[in-house]
Amino acid sequence: MKTYLLAASILIFQTISVNAQKYFTKSGKINFNATAKNSPEIIEAVNRSVVCVIDTKTGNMQFSVLMKGFELERALMQEHFNENYIESDKFPKSDFKGMIVNNEKVNYLKDGANIVTVKGKLTIHGETKEVETVGKLLIQAGKINTVAEFTVLVADFKISIPGLVADKISKIVTIKVNCMLEPFLN
Repeated sequence: MKTYLLAASILIFQTISVNAQKYFTKSGKINFNATAKNSPEIIEAVNRSVVCVIDTKTGNMQFSVLMKGFELERALMQEHFNENYIESDKFPKSDFKGMIVNNEKVNYLKDGANIVTVKGKLTIHGETKEVETVGKLLIQAGKINTVAEFTVLVADFKISIPGLVADKISKIVTIKVNCMLEPFLN
């Protein structure tokens, strides 16, 4: 009887996992690099508390990140990032709302790498801009790993860089996204 219950439980879990349409994480990772060319000062940060949801049926996806969660190398850099540039008290979070343009080509039931095009609206510092990038969805053992890299112009998001440090901070920031999502069972 115990063997039968175990087998039935495994079958139900597998069915739920296969039929899951939404995948979720609240421990995704976003890195950014704002180091200016030829600058000896490295300006990089990481946030390991990114929330991400993907609906595999529609291809809709959303990322959300608290700006104060970005960790920079030095406390003073982090203070300047939050107070002077990103103004985290005024603009506490950034988000992306968009979709996987070629979602119909992704086989979410088969392990492997899928190249996808993602398009949507990115909001940083209270400004929203259309962005599009190519990324990967790595499907493995019922989980989805999102991997992407793209650049944004600081000026597009009305982030001011004082002349005193203009040679240290790039006007183009590289953003890397890496989120491991699991089926969202509600």
